[in-house]
Amino acid sequence: MGKVRGSGAVGKAILGAFIAAILMKLFLFDFMIAEGHSMVPAINPGKMLLVCKLSYGLRIPGSGAYLLHWGHPKKGDIVVFYTPLGEIAVKRCGEVSGEDFYALGDNSLQSYDSRSYGPVLSDNIIGKVLGVK
Repeated sequence: MGKVRGSGAVGKAILGAFIAAILMKLFLFDFMIAEGHSMVPAINPGKMLLVCKLSYGLRIPGSGAYLLHWGHPKKGDIVVFYTPLGEIAVKRCGEVSGEDFYALGDNSLQSYDSRSYGPVLSDNIIGKVLGVK
């Protein structure tokens, strides 16, 4: 039996692509599925969200701390963040003071948001929603 030439190169290419995908998910972008009705009509349940993790800074994965911080959410931005209970939520930014923001669901009758738990620290933001599909 002969040795297959180039199989090492294919393996390295696959490994490189896998590592690049992991790094992109950790630092750049993520995809999430919307649940609940708090953002209807802008975001319906089951819709896929493209979330940019670099919109406000570069975070250390898993720690929540910013390595570099270059911005804060603006009024009207839709962000994914950790609530004070540690749950992941998607809401629109209301008033923003820099260190924290007021998270508001578009469907106020169905939304558990800052009207219930107060302002959210900007450090709790996972990323900004760039697109909904």
